[in-house]
Amino acid sequence: MKNCSRHFMRTAGAIALVLGFGIGTAAAQAVIVERGVMPPPRVEVVPVAPGPGYNWVPGHWAWRGGGWVWITGHHVRGVVAPMPAEVVEVVPTRPAPGYVWVKGHHVYEGSRWVWHPGVWVR
Repeated sequence: MKNCSRHFMRTAGAIALVLGFGIGTAAAQAVIVERGVMPPPRVEVVPVAPGPGYNWVPGHWAWRGGGWVWITGHHVRGVVAPMPAEVVEVVPTRPAPGYVWVKGHHVYEGSRWVWHPGVWVR
């Protein structure tokens, strides 16, 4: 009963939020609370920098080839901006049964953090 009430409150709150943004009831769709399962961050020991001017890029998860892959932390030469805050996404309606939502995430590419938006995948 407790889980049912929690689910109802979460769904009611999500619908109220959607309607509160001025979206007409004809355009309102079911809100999916599912967020894809990204594993928790791993604990890393940061080794000593290989030399002056090197900075640490923290390890992070990235979606690659149908699954989450851990990108190990590493030193790079130059300035490393802190990982940006997670972007709050509006999850679109599931396109069909059998699709799983992969939440958006930041990945360090080149010399900067790049946002990869969430996507439905089979």
